Amino acid sequence: MAAQRQAEVVWQGSLARGSGVFDLKSSGAASGLPVTWASRTERSEGKTSPEELIAAAHASCFAMAFSFELEQAGSAPEKLHVTATCTFDQVDGGWRVAASALEVEGVVPGMDEATFVQVAERAKDGCPVSGALKGNVEITVQAKLAQG
Repeated sequence: MAAQRQAEVVWQGSLARGSGVFDLKSSGAASGLPVTWASRTERSEGKTSPEELIAAAHASCFAMAFSFELEQAGSAPEKLHVTATCTFDQVDGGWRVAASALEVEGVVPGMDEATFVQVAERAKDGCPVSGALKGNVEITVQAKLAQG
Protein backbone atom coordinates (compact mmCIF):
# COMPACT_ATOMS: atom_id res chain seq x y z
CA MET A 1 0.00 0.00 0.00
CA ALA A 2 1.43 3.37 -1.01
CA ALA A 3 1.58 6.19 1.51
CA GLN A 4 1.32 9.79 0.46
CA ARG A 5 2.32 12.81 2.51
CA GLN A 6 1.68 16.42 1.63
CA ALA A 7 3.27 19.77 2.38
CA GLU A 8 2.17 23.15 1.07
CA VAL A 9 3.92 26.47 0.64
CA VAL A 10 2.68 29.94 -0.23
CA TRP A 11 5.45 32.11 -1.71
CA GLN A 12 5.23 35.86 -2.21
CA GLY A 13 7.68 38.06 -4.08
CA SER A 14 10.91 37.57 -5.97
CA LEU A 15 13.47 34.91 -5.17
CA ALA A 16 15.94 37.20 -3.40
CA ARG A 17 13.47 39.42 -1.56
CA GLY A 18 10.45 37.17 -1.29
CA SER A 19 9.45 34.71 1.36
CA GLY A 20 7.27 31.72 1.88
CA VAL A 21 5.39 29.93 4.60
CA PHE A 22 4.80 26.21 4.55
CA ASP A 23 2.61 23.73 6.35
CA LEU A 24 2.99 20.00 6.85
CA LYS A 25 -0.52 19.22 5.66
CA SER A 26 -0.71 15.47 6.14
CA SER A 27 0.29 15.39 9.79
CA GLY A 28 -0.43 18.91 10.91
CA ALA A 29 2.79 18.60 12.95
CA ALA A 30 4.04 22.01 11.82
CA SER A 31 2.49 25.01 10.15
CA GLY A 32 3.40 28.56 9.35
CA LEU A 33 7.11 27.76 9.04
CA PRO A 34 8.94 30.61 7.26
CA VAL A 35 11.37 30.00 4.40
CA THR A 36 13.49 32.43 2.36
CA TRP A 37 16.32 32.32 -0.14
CA ALA A 38 18.63 33.84 2.48
CA SER A 39 17.81 30.99 4.87
CA ARG A 40 19.17 28.63 2.20
CA THR A 41 22.34 30.50 1.26
CA GLU A 42 23.27 32.75 4.20
CA ARG A 43 21.99 32.73 7.77
CA SER A 44 18.81 31.00 8.80
CA GLU A 45 17.72 33.69 11.30
CA GLY A 46 14.85 31.54 12.56
CA LYS A 47 13.71 30.48 9.11
CA THR A 48 14.02 27.01 7.62
CA SER A 49 15.04 25.79 4.18
CA PRO A 50 14.33 22.86 1.89
CA GLU A 51 17.79 21.53 2.77
CA GLU A 52 17.01 21.54 6.49
CA LEU A 53 13.85 19.59 5.72
CA ILE A 54 15.85 17.11 3.62
CA ALA A 55 18.30 16.76 6.52
CA ALA A 56 15.42 16.06 8.92
CA ALA A 57 13.96 13.49 6.54
CA HIS A 58 17.32 11.82 5.99
CA ALA A 59 18.21 11.68 9.71
CA SER A 60 14.88 10.20 10.74
CA CYS A 61 14.74 7.74 7.85
CA PHE A 62 18.31 6.58 8.48
CA ALA A 63 17.58 6.12 12.20
CA MET A 64 14.68 3.82 11.32
CA ALA A 65 16.67 1.90 8.70
CA PHE A 66 19.65 1.53 11.04
CA SER A 67 17.46 0.34 13.90
CA PHE A 68 15.99 -2.30 11.59
CA GLU A 69 19.41 -3.41 10.29
CA LEU A 70 20.83 -3.64 13.83
CA GLU A 71 17.90 -5.77 14.93
CA GLN A 72 18.39 -8.00 11.87
CA ALA A 73 22.07 -8.34 12.88
CA GLY A 74 20.93 -9.60 16.29
CA SER A 75 21.39 -6.48 18.44
CA ALA A 76 18.55 -3.99 18.71
CA PRO A 77 19.78 -0.53 19.71
CA GLU A 78 19.03 1.05 23.05
CA LYS A 79 19.58 4.49 21.55
CA LEU A 80 20.69 6.07 18.28
CA HIS A 81 21.59 9.75 17.97
CA VAL A 82 21.62 10.71 14.29
CA THR A 83 22.59 14.02 12.72
CA ALA A 84 22.27 14.74 9.00
CA THR A 85 24.01 17.74 7.46
CA CYS A 86 22.68 18.67 4.04
CA THR A 87 24.96 20.87 1.92
CA PHE A 88 23.46 23.35 -0.58
CA ASP A 89 26.21 24.72 -2.79
CA GLN A 90 27.03 26.18 -6.18
CA VAL A 91 28.13 23.37 -8.48
CA ASP A 92 28.94 23.82 -12.18
CA GLY A 93 27.41 27.31 -12.19
CA GLY A 94 24.14 26.41 -10.47
CA TRP A 95 22.78 25.75 -7.00
CA ARG A 96 22.12 22.18 -5.92
CA VAL A 97 21.93 19.87 -2.96
CA ALA A 98 25.45 18.49 -3.15
CA ALA A 99 25.82 16.26 -0.11
CA SER A 100 24.15 14.71 2.89
CA ALA A 101 26.49 13.65 5.68
CA LEU A 102 25.06 11.31 8.30
CA GLU A 103 26.63 10.97 11.74
CA VAL A 104 25.38 8.40 14.21
CA GLU A 105 26.35 7.49 17.74
CA GLY A 106 24.59 4.52 19.23
CA VAL A 107 24.28 2.36 22.28
CA VAL A 108 23.94 -1.25 21.13
CA PRO A 109 24.57 -3.93 23.75
CA GLY A 110 26.61 -6.88 22.57
CA MET A 111 27.91 -5.26 19.38
CA ASP A 112 31.50 -4.38 18.52
CA GLU A 113 32.57 -1.16 16.77
CA ALA A 114 33.50 -2.82 13.45
CA THR A 115 30.10 -4.50 13.12
CA PHE A 116 28.34 -1.26 14.10
CA VAL A 117 30.16 0.63 11.33
CA GLN A 118 29.44 -2.13 8.79
CA VAL A 119 25.73 -2.18 9.65
CA ALA A 120 25.64 1.65 9.45
CA GLU A 121 26.90 1.48 5.85
CA ARG A 122 24.25 -1.11 5.01
CA ALA A 123 21.55 1.08 6.59
CA LYS A 124 22.80 4.13 4.65
CA ASP A 125 22.39 2.22 1.41
CA GLY A 126 19.01 0.77 2.39
CA CYS A 127 17.42 3.96 3.73
CA PRO A 128 14.60 5.04 1.37
CA VAL A 129 15.61 8.72 1.58
CA SER A 130 19.18 7.74 0.68
CA GLY A 131 17.69 5.89 -2.26
CA ALA A 132 15.83 9.02 -3.37
CA LEU A 133 19.04 11.07 -3.19
CA LYS A 134 21.39 8.41 -4.58
CA GLY A 135 23.15 9.25 -7.82
CA ASN A 136 22.57 12.97 -7.37
CA VAL A 137 23.82 13.71 -3.86
CA GLU A 138 27.01 12.49 -2.18
CA ILE A 139 25.94 10.48 0.88
CA THR A 140 28.35 9.61 3.68
CA VAL A 141 27.99 8.06 7.13
CA GLN A 142 30.24 8.22 10.18
CA ALA A 143 29.31 5.76 12.91
CA LYS A 144 30.53 5.57 16.49
CA LEU A 145 29.52 2.98 19.03
CA ALA A 146 29.02 4.48 22.49
CA GLN A 147 29.09 2.67 25.78
CA GLY A 148 25.74 2.47 27.55
